[in-house]
Amino acid sequence: MIVRVFQEIFRPSLQTFLLASMSFLVAMHFWKWFHQRIRCSKNKPGPPGPLSWPVIGNAAQLGSLPHAVFSKMAQKYGNVFRIKLGNRVVVVLNGEDAIKEALIKKGVDFAGRPDFTSFKVISGGKGMAFNDYSDLWKIHRKVAHSTIRHFSTCNHEARKSFEQGILSEIKEVIGVFLKKSEDEKFFEAGTFLAVAVANTMSAVCFGKRYSYDDAEFQSLIGRNDQFAKTVGAGSIVDVMPWLQSFPNPIKTMFDNFKTLNEEFYDFIYGKVVQHRATLKAGTIRDMTDAFIVALDQGKEVKNGAVLGKEHVPPTVNDIFGASQDTLSTAMHWMFRLLVRFPDVQEKLQKEIDEVVGRNRLPCIEDQQNLPNVVAFIFETMRFSSFVPVTIPHATTVDTSVMGYHIPKNTVVFINQWSVNHDPQKWSNPDVFDPTRFLDENGTLNKDLISSVMIFSVGKRRCIGDELSKMVLFLFVSVLLHQCKFTADPNGSRTIESFYGLTLKPKPFKIGVTSRVPV
Repeated sequence: MIVRVFQEIFRPSLQTFLLASMSFLVAMHFWKWFHQRIRCSKNKPGPPGPLSWPVIGNAAQLGSLPHAVFSKMAQKYGNVFRIKLGNRVVVVLNGEDAIKEALIKKGVDFAGRPDFTSFKVISGGKGMAFNDYSDLWKIHRKVAHSTIRHFSTCNHEARKSFEQGILSEIKEVIGVFLKKSEDEKFFEAGTFLAVAVANTMSAVCFGKRYSYDDAEFQSLIGRNDQFAKTVGAGSIVDVMPWLQSFPNPIKTMFDNFKTLNEEFYDFIYGKVVQHRATLKAGTIRDMTDAFIVALDQGKEVKNGAVLGKEHVPPTVNDIFGASQDTLSTAMHWMFRLLVRFPDVQEKLQKEIDEVVGRNRLPCIEDQQNLPNVVAFIFETMRFSSFVPVTIPHATTVDTSVMGYHIPKNTVVFINQWSVNHDPQKWSNPDVFDPTRFLDENGTLNKDLISSVMIFSVGKRRCIGDELSKMVLFLFVSVLLHQCKFTADPNGSRTIESFYGLTLKPKPFKIGVTSRVPV
């Protein structure tokens, strides 16, 4: 009774205090917003954007699919606008013109990375993908890019060896698919696709593959979803780092994120140690050997920094981690669309049979004669936009884009989805239609193909884009040559996805039957 009376006495005072506090915070917020607008107007105008709430900014407005929200905001504020996430001002770039002006015409200005907490724990803090722009980073990227090209596209002997490794892995996953379909008729293929792609990259990085029953390997690669949710554009972990100061679900998520990064890095580090112990002079077995040879002697950068042996594990970590997640996501989308549109699948199989025949498997040289297959791959990338927003950028200097002033160290989101779903560029952009890339003679429109934005552009363009396209072509063409894929009749026909660094289709089941005559 005494407590209740106490509460009744003080309730009006408490309400008044809370109201006054909220009013003060709102007033301070609008004063700061107005002050920033005045400051920008003395130089060049800053980008427009929506009003934001104190503390959380515009975070609550982004929902579960931020890229779609950004595209809607662009309709109101233009292709360059700003939002606030926590206390961070973020500039969002939409549309091909704005993105290419920033990333190509002013590439160095927009080549930085934000000082996000999550970025500092990836690849031991010495990788390429999440590290800031510097002279050391430029040399690091150059070494990594040339090594990837040697093992995938430039060196004929290495490329053929890589291709044979891919074909061997496809045969393995076909056997797994047929067995699963025989046992269960319809099953979720996501885990098996992830293992198949990871094995492909494991073979080229480490000269080793793993069984589909290997629980440790499955666990290692099965954490991509949590990784992607933590470092994706708009991640609450990075824009509200103070949440890590006390127990809450966000702190728990970040603690788990640090643990999975440490375990993944330990796996890579162990591989590098094994390779150093067995390396023979004059023999390069795989990419890890190549990086050891290239970096163990050290490469001095003009500012005195050294790119050395300690950068080998993070380099391999970046390449293996990023490539297998991106490729498995792309493959997952292709299966989702193949079973959703069986007429498209039949058309592709007819083309493959006519060009390749039934007496051999498709090879990379067949690509130029399979325009429908290539069109399907690029339409899948465009339609899904499975990397909807790139890893966040940051400005390295005071700069501008489309006439708007952007201060140094501003976080920048690149909305690739807006390019791939621009109605002024693509007819009916929300409709899946591979024929949009073909003319009336069935010839590929190379200009349209180059307009699909999935690997970013400019200084931060994915260094494994050509390798990825090669892997996707071989997986799609060989799997369609050998198998027929059907949708679970009890499954949803609606194509839905969930957001992270990559945009993944929601779980679905498929059935697989062999097209090889018994």
